Amino acid sequence: MMKTINKGLLILMTSLVMVTNALALSLGEAKGQGLVGETPSGYLQPVGSPTAEVNNLVNQINQKRRAEYSSIAQKNGTSLKNVEALAGKKAIDRSRPGEYVLVGGQWRKK
Repeated sequence: MMKTINKGLLILMTSLVMVTNALALSLGEAKGQGLVGETPSGYLQPVGSPTAEVNNLVNQINQKRRAEYSSIAQKNGTSLKNVEALAGKKAIDRSRPGEYVLVGGQWRKK
């Protein structure tokens, strides 16, 4: 009986994780839906009033970006701020039409 309950619980938990991952928002989807945008600082920001899912996505991506920017700055003997600014410019330049970018403190559709 206990093995059956544990097996059933394991199956349920695995299914929930799979469903959660399937429902998770990707960066491309978030940008395409106008939920997030690129900033001159090299980091994402939510556009408008974000959901918890959007906030989580932004935080996860920004943490990874910060780690990468720090590594690049250290390897090149420059400041984190310089790398962030360069990355921000590139991200804004590479944004697709219809995606949001922060320009002069205002969100604009590219």
